[in-house]
Amino acid sequence: MPIDDCGLIELTKIHDQRGNLTFIEGGGRHLPFDVKRVYYLYDVPGGASRAAHGHRELRQLMVAISGSFDVTLDDGHRKVKYHLNRPYMGLSIAPMIWRDLDNFSSGAVCLVLASAYYDESDYFRRYDDFLRAVHDRQP
Repeated sequence: MPIDDCGLIELTKIHDQRGNLTFIEGGGRHLPFDVKRVYYLYDVPGGASRAAHGHRELRQLMVAISGSFDVTLDDGHRKVKYHLNRPYMGLSIAPMIWRDLDNFSSGAVCLVLASAYYDESDYFRRYDDFLRAVHDRQP
């Protein structure tokens, strides 16, 4: 199942009395992909939700750089909810996964590293279209 290809990745955390440092490297070191795009969500109003889409091929790593939020992943058969609240923990998201983000704390910042440049044709914007594609891929 694609949802089994998703999960938390503990990133390197270098502790120093002056503050902590975390870095992320592609090419198989931390990520199973090279980064082609970086974006971040911020100033999300309380009670709002984000994402509500899926991707055909795109892989992502999602990190709560500040604050916290919930990510619900759905492969069309199972749903798993993650609470992201540590800047040294990333959520790896495989292709063919629907994602919903909600429960943003005040000041939350969600950083996303993506395996490809923006391509609207890679998106599922409607859940019914996503489910149809999932079921069409079944052997």
